[in-house]
Amino acid sequence: MELPQFDCTSLCRRFSYSLLATALWTSQAAASSTSLSQDALKVADYAVSTYDTQMVKSLAHLISFNTQAVEGQTPDTNPAFIGFKSSLKSLSQELGLDYADHGYVVLIGLDANVVDAQRSQVEKLGIVTHGDVQPANPALWTKSPYVLDTESEPGKLIGRGTEDDKGAIVTAMYAMKAIKDKQLKREKRIELLVYLAEESDWDPLKAFLAHYTPAQMNITIDAEYPVVTAEKGWSKIGFTVPNLESTQEQGVAKVPSITTFSGGYFASQVPQQAEAQIHAITPSLFEQLQASAAKQQGMKYRFERTCEQAVCDLHILADGKAAHSSTPEDGVNAVTHLAALLKPYTWPKTTAALTVAAMNELVGLGIYAEQFGELAYKDDFMGALTLAPTVVAQTSKGTEVTINLRRPVGKTPELLSAQAKDALNKWQTEHQVTLIDVESYWGEPMVMKDAPHQQTLLDVFAHFTGIASPKPVAIGGSTNSKLFPNALSFGPAMPGVEYTGHTEKEFITHKQFMLNLKMYTAAFIELTAAK
Repeated sequence: MELPQFDCTSLCRRFSYSLLATALWTSQAAASSTSLSQDALKVADYAVSTYDTQMVKSLAHLISFNTQAVEGQTPDTNPAFIGFKSSLKSLSQELGLDYADHGYVVLIGLDANVVDAQRSQVEKLGIVTHGDVQPANPALWTKSPYVLDTESEPGKLIGRGTEDDKGAIVTAMYAMKAIKDKQLKREKRIELLVYLAEESDWDPLKAFLAHYTPAQMNITIDAEYPVVTAEKGWSKIGFTVPNLESTQEQGVAKVPSITTFSGGYFASQVPQQAEAQIHAITPSLFEQLQASAAKQQGMKYRFERTCEQAVCDLHILADGKAAHSSTPEDGVNAVTHLAALLKPYTWPKTTAALTVAAMNELVGLGIYAEQFGELAYKDDFMGALTLAPTVVAQTSKGTEVTINLRRPVGKTPELLSAQAKDALNKWQTEHQVTLIDVESYWGEPMVMKDAPHQQTLLDVFAHFTGIASPKPVAIGGSTNSKLFPNALSFGPAMPGVEYTGHTEKEFITHKQFMLNLKMYTAAFIELTAAK
């Protein structure tokens, strides 16, 4: 499970570009005011015309490994990671790239071919990404999440990791291969760093960086275009609604009551599914719930009763739309919508009913912490704090709730912690209940200023998309950029387009896959070319 202090691929979309801009992405910017070298342009075209088919095959092979974290295992003991690393090594050898396995970190490089004898160490351009993935629910995919599906929806490459982040790994490697083929004079080594626990634990990467000298200029290919210069902090509020005394539960045995309420799959995904069990529901209440469910936009419900036209038990299954929790606006949260469906009715005090009340009263259907005390705020560039309940799970102690937040600059962790505590205290007093295992974590936002390669990346994006004068953007997530000097995120996702990493049926379009290859190839050349 993803640790609270960090988030994977962590992306936030829709900051600066309209749908009109999206329509220009496939145009070639002959009239662009940017000026890229002829080497960059020619090799970018060569890369696509030469390696299209091979790239898709390589992506299919890499996503066949379910590289999600397993408790108690490491990349050197987990068979899926062992196979994944072996495949990366074989692909590196096939492409003529060097390969080094450091356990949690794999380094894949293309050395400079212009060496200054006066320098004790060759400079390098760092490319940072990750090879682990979040869980996937196979029931929600047309094919297995670990089989590249190119048929269900023509034009899409569907599979876990296609956008986050195995597609980016493949793209970077073939960009290096195209550059190697053309034997361009370069004064910098290109070094791809593939981390294998970005979705779960950043400590091994920190330990690696303690004895590894990173490049002084880095590109993280785990976010969006055109260039990301600010990232919100991955944050969390967690608590458990305790199991009530059995005598209290017995008092509701003959009246309609909520006996269970749960939903969500992992901490950084807006949950697509949720469910509730209702005991002793009447026919009239059942009809009211059905009518209300039909009015909720973006939701589908299935009602399973143990009988008809009598008082009996009801199982409600809610189906919304999964999204990366850094972009809750892209999803339809099944947990909050199911809670809203149950809100109008007066339920006896059960653990499940209290959980529903917490969702409705502290969160509601909003995504900006509008109801969570004084938490809500925003920054002019980074945008507003976002909030999404992502996991509601039954445990031996009660119902455990995980709320994922993404915070911009503007408030201190101490203030946010105090405001969250105050809101929860007021709620507990109102409901005469004591929550247990209450915690909060407030990750640090990042703002990168004055990176030397910012304008070059913007120029590459402008040329290949036809979007004039692109500007840096902020995202809602948290990438490995935070740990590297002068690290800017550059793709692989387009601004203004819904991000599918962390969702069910994750995909990247073939067109985008090839456009990324062009842009990465050109950017690598422009930033490493001999002067």
